[in-house]
Amino acid sequence: MYGSGSETGHENCGLSGSVLIPTRFMWPYGGRTVLLSGSFTRWSEHIPMSPMEGCPTVFQVVWSLSPGYHQYKFFVDGEWKHDEHQPFVSGTYGVVNTILINNEPSIPNFTPEAPGRSNMEVDNDVAMPAEAIPRISGADLEVSRHRISAFLSTHIAYELLPESGKVIALDINLPVKQAFHILYEQGIPVAPLWDTCKGQFVGVLSVLDFILILKELGNHGSNLTEEELETHTIAAWKKVKLHLGNRRSYPQQLIHAGPYDSLEKVASQILQHKVATVPIIYSSSQDGSFPQLLHIASLSGILRCICRHFRHSSSSLPVLQQPICAIPLGTWVPKIGESNGRPLAMLRPNASLSAALSLLVQAGVSSIPIVDDNDSLLDIYSRSDITALAKDKAYTRISLDEMSIHQALQLGQDANSPYGYFNGQRCQMCLGSDPLHKVMERLANPGIRRLVIVEAGSKRVEGIISLSDVFRFLLG
Repeated sequence: MYGSGSETGHENCGLSGSVLIPTRFMWPYGGRTVLLSGSFTRWSEHIPMSPMEGCPTVFQVVWSLSPGYHQYKFFVDGEWKHDEHQPFVSGTYGVVNTILINNEPSIPNFTPEAPGRSNMEVDNDVAMPAEAIPRISGADLEVSRHRISAFLSTHIAYELLPESGKVIALDINLPVKQAFHILYEQGIPVAPLWDTCKGQFVGVLSVLDFILILKELGNHGSNLTEEELETHTIAAWKKVKLHLGNRRSYPQQLIHAGPYDSLEKVASQILQHKVATVPIIYSSSQDGSFPQLLHIASLSGILRCICRHFRHSSSSLPVLQQPICAIPLGTWVPKIGESNGRPLAMLRPNASLSAALSLLVQAGVSSIPIVDDNDSLLDIYSRSDITALAKDKAYTRISLDEMSIHQALQLGQDANSPYGYFNGQRCQMCLGSDPLHKVMERLANPGIRRLVIVEAGSKRVEGIISLSDVFRFLLG
């Protein structure tokens, strides 16, 4: 049935005289030898695919197709396979993938990765024309939202607790300098604050506090000096913070939840108060005395519960199959002619660290893409990266206005910071054609709060999707 083709060329077996459209095919699941065959080769020729530079598990080939409907499969290490994450049907040759080619190229031109960027990986799928992407109906969207809401309302925060782990709280009378060193050493972005005199948890200390303190140190009119920071307590800093005036508003009281609160309530608290985490606190007494800190809840933990619950019944949630470019989700770079698009915060590597910190605070985001002159992704600077400056009091030896983002990132890498990495990758990316369920699975991993949406090949930044974006969309 399937002949073994010994030669390949740059022309396909399309109709004579047809306009041929260069189309990229991707197999992102590894293998030793990967071949492509399809209706465009009359299933008689196998097209060799090559691993991408810096991504040995992703195989690709560009093949010219005539406009129209095509079927294809992959021959991986001697076995026929199809990509379950792309459209597929049962046909004459078994289960096959499908693609619709219009009269315009369906892929961008491929640009090899720049040196030093091999640490950034993204699943590269066949780029489907926008016209070929099925649109979800309003009824299907409401069905998906209802089922997710029903799940979250009937499951409680206690289910978020891991079988084993640690939770760290800081005494409010601890020196700020020491507190941030603890955050850095323990690899945590936030810790609840304990007031011994009151016998209760009174707030949280986060990386954002460290950013504000560093900016305050750089303010020549500030009363907070580096010497005072040695003995300046968390309690004293919180009082200073309340009088900063022109900062964004912060919760005045500790936002927390109980172990029997629903997951929907926990998620709503995080979204409503614009916080990254919510402590789960339990007290056996009615007056709330002798509280116990059980867990630090986050949207990623709740998302893991959703993914785990619907893993084998995703067909009951039609919205999960939708490409993220087809649904109102995330922040996208405005297209030419769009005047109502929200600008996407991006910086060049030579921008100052001071500019990066100001943008993180003003934009209210957790990270900023660092791009080259073509807006291709080079790296990402996160709030958590700033804690690298807590090591050996590096913040006392630098100027925020003089240090560039590139230098700051190098400092963080030299310090071997535990922040910002997942599976060895700093930059977590996705494509606009990725289905929502794949994006949710990635965001459900601890430490990942945002995915940068990039163009396949060039890694040009097209947008950003965050945990809060996903929950606002799912909860309506």
